[in-house]
Amino acid sequence: MRTPIHREGRNIIIGLTLLLFAVNVLVYLKEPHWIFAITLLLAAILLAFVTYFFRNPVRVLEVNDPKFLIAPADGRVVVIEKTMENEVFHKEMLQVSIFMSPFNVHANWYPIEGKILVSEHQKGRHCGAWLPKASTENERSLVIIETDTQQQLIVRQVAGAMARRVVTYAKPGNRAQRNQHLGFIKFGSRVDMYLPVDTEMFVEVGESVRGNETILGRLNA
Repeated sequence: MRTPIHREGRNIIIGLTLLLFAVNVLVYLKEPHWIFAITLLLAAILLAFVTYFFRNPVRVLEVNDPKFLIAPADGRVVVIEKTMENEVFHKEMLQVSIFMSPFNVHANWYPIEGKILVSEHQKGRHCGAWLPKASTENERSLVIIETDTQQQLIVRQVAGAMARRVVTYAKPGNRAQRNQHLGFIKFGSRVDMYLPVDTEMFVEVGESVRGNETILGRLNA
């Protein structure tokens, strides 16, 4: 399938291209040709990586059960455990966390359909996204979705050590739709979900998943 560049990366790629072009022109005019060749090669590698990072693959998934939970992000499942959710619901919930390396697609999708009750950005630190404290201390977003069966769950985008911006498209009152982007996290991060404790999971810790493709589990009625 066609893999366009995500809109969050277009200005960054254009700006980086212009900057690298200017740097290479200066090196070409002032330095020996072998230095220019090295600079040109490094610039090409950097530009190729940034372009690859902001890729936006087209993924369309059709499911026949509205209670299926779809992976909101590419990456590796690092947490599936019951925990006390003390920020919003103040009760025991099932935490499912997906860690995204710099080589994963960083677009995020809605994991389920429903009404968006809350969407807010929370400032914080930039610890390594793989650390447990990143969920509560790092820069992050908080999105609460209420399903058509009145079950509420949390999707949290968490910035990492490299990530400096969490972008969230969710708006309170709007509807979370399958195959639509929830947001984007720039340069390394994770996505946490807090689900009802009786959610049936189809994946295990350590498994790799693909956003808007892998079925993570199913909410019980």
